[in-house]
Amino acid sequence: MAGAGGGSGSARRLVQYVVVRSDLVRSLAWPLGAVITQACHAATAAIHLNYNDPDTQQYLAELDSMHKVVLEAPDEASLTGLSETLSQEAIAHKLWIEQPENIPTCLALKPYPKETVHPLLRKFKLFK
Repeated sequence: MAGAGGGSGSARRLVQYVVVRSDLVRSLAWPLGAVITQACHAATAAIHLNYNDPDTQQYLAELDSMHKVVLEAPDEASLTGLSETLSQEAIAHKLWIEQPENIPTCLALKPYPKETVHPLLRKFKLFK
């Protein structure tokens, strides 16, 4: 579609949101690298599960201008609650559950136009 100049392409900016539990690092002392790995797993799985989706295909076609936003959920309950809300709203996502521990660690949405999903994610802050 449009190149890096804006125009109508910027109005339909595709974003892949990833939401990571911040308590894994802050309270449970997981190494940061392990938490980043969880986010990578979830993002890859969400793309794979929705590979034939038109927005996913457009997102992948614009390889050098992919846009991801990583947000933080304070704990497991808020992450699983978000997953339930997304499911109720028919928002395609992957809740990543680390095995064999069976611990929900993060979730990733398939690429969406920002305006489609941002209202559902508004209460989550950028991961720091």
